[in-house]
Order: sequence, then structure tokens, then C-alpha cells
Amino acid sequence: MTSRTVQRAPGGAGGTLHGTMARTALTALAPSVWGTTYIVTTQFLPPGHPLFAGFLRALPAGLIALALTRKLPRGAWWGKAAVLGVLNIGLFLPLLFIAAERLPGGVAATLSAAQPLIVAVLAVTVLHERLSARRLLWGGAGVAGVALVVIGPNAALDTAGIAAGLAGAATMALGVTLTKRWGRPDGVSPLAFTGWQLTAGGMFLTPLTFLVEGAPPAIDLHAALGYLWLGLVGGLITFVLWFQGIAALPVTSVAVLGLFSPLVAAVLGAVVLGQTLGPVQLAGFGLALASIVAGQLPGPTRSPDATSAPGTSTPPTSTPAPEGTPR
Repeated sequence: MTSRTVQRAPGGAGGTLHGTMARTALTALAPSVWGTTYIVTTQFLPPGHPLFAGFLRALPAGLIALALTRKLPRGAWWGKAAVLGVLNIGLFLPLLFIAAERLPGGVAATLSAAQPLIVAVLAVTVLHERLSARRLLWGGAGVAGVALVVIGPNAALDTAGIAAGLAGAATMALGVTLTKRWGRPDGVSPLAFTGWQLTAGGMFLTPLTFLVEGAPPAIDLHAALGYLWLGLVGGLITFVLWFQGIAALPVTSVAVLGLFSPLVAAVLGAVVLGQTLGPVQLAGFGLALASIVAGQLPGPTRSPDATSAPGTSTPPTSTPAPEGTPR
């Protein structure tokens, strides 16, 4: 009989599971807060200035992070930080605001819910992971659940809004995947890493904002509070949590947490605007939540003993990597 030595991680499986659940919960706060973007945009911000909203959400928060950390990129990270900043911030935010302005919140939210499907495909080409039918199935279920929750029978469709919503989902999906592939430089805090991207995204938006939209809109107290919420809470704090989650969790598990954004938007619509959630919406809510939970579960693994021929010994193996980690 062959003896085996099992090495346990410090703290045991229970400690590892608890840490993963805590990190998942913190990461989920980011898209949950982003779910307030739709109601803040329509109820607080001056209309017709999506680029300015993205600019004001990104650049001030990024400069604050740089001032606090006093850490700048080095070497190749100047280019990498610029790419990630443009994808995660500079392109994504204005596309998000355009979709929120030109489409009903439900339609915009459903388009953004396609992000986990895009990430599942990008993980194959960028991270060299195996294509998982389970990921695609639950990703599609999540989109269907969100659609049931937030799309009403009289939803108006706008071509530019639909294009912006799909492009926003694609740019964020690519940004998330590249963030997972490149990681974070040693010795750089999550706050500094987030500051690089917010600043790069804000600088990318600066010329576009004033060339396309001209002079900034008048900002009253309501607009100031809206921009402050989106910049500090919905920008700096949540992006720190989001990038930490990408580093610590499988990228497909992080992507599916984005479904919390449209679900929170729907709840706020019901509570603040008096919108009704009927049986169909509640069923869709349950389907989307099931997709989020399924996205956090590890994929099935094949036991080495099951494939060994009778009478042969099985060499010791290391613990399989969870689904979603690069292989």
C-alpha cells in the first residue's frame, strides 16, 4: 500500500474557505454600488454630459489615490497601467453613462450583464483556460435572469444606446481579463494600483470630454452630491475592492459578480421610484442569484484514482487549481 503525505494550507480548509467567502463578499460590494449609477445618473446629474460624468468620476479620485500613496508605475507598467486605465475606466465609464442615458435602465443593465459570457471566452484566449460549458450556461442564465427582472414590455430600444452598452461590457471584460493576466507589481498597494488606472482613464477622457461636449454643465447641490458619490464611493473605493478581488479570485467568478449591479438597480427602482416587481421579475431575480452562486463554485475535478489502471500505483498529485485559475 502506498502511503501519501497531505500538506494542508495554514489555517486549514475552513480558514481558506472563510477567507475566500470574505473576499468574494467584499468584491461583490463593488458592482452592488455600481448599481446605483443608473438612478444617480437619471435623478441627480445634468443630462447630456456622459463624458463629463466619466471624467469627473475618474480623474479626481485617481489623483487623490496618487497623492496618498506617492507611488508611480515603473518600466513596462507605464504602458500596462495606461491600457488597463483606458479599458476599465476611460472607455467603460462613458459607454456606461451613454447607455444609461439613451436606454431604459433595464435594457442597459441587461447588456452589461453579458460581461461574464465575454470573460468566459476571453479566458480561453488570454489566460489559456479551458472553455467551460458550465460557465457559458450559467452566464446565459444570468443574462436571462437580469432580462426578466429589468426589461419591461414597453422598453424602448436605441441603436446608439445598445452599441454603447455592448461595447462597455466588452471593454470591461477585456480589462478584467488583462488585469488578471498581468497581476499587480510587487510592492504596489491596491490603492496605488487603482490610482494608476483611474488617473490614466481620467486623462484619456480629458480631451474627449471638452472636445465633444464643450463647456461643463452647471453643477447644483444635487449634481455635486451625485458626482461625489460616483467619484469617491462608486469610483475610488469600489475599484480598489474590485481589483483586489480580481487578483485573489478566479476571473470568471469575479465577472459573474457584476450581475449584482442590475439587480441593485432594479431594487432601487422599486424602492425609490415605485417600480413594481411582479412574479416574473422575482423569478428572474432568483435565476440571476442562482447564476451568481454557481459562478463561485469550483468546477468538477476528476480524481486521479478513477483513471488509474487496476493494480497500478498512483503518484502523489498536487491539489487541483480551482476553475478559473490560469493553467
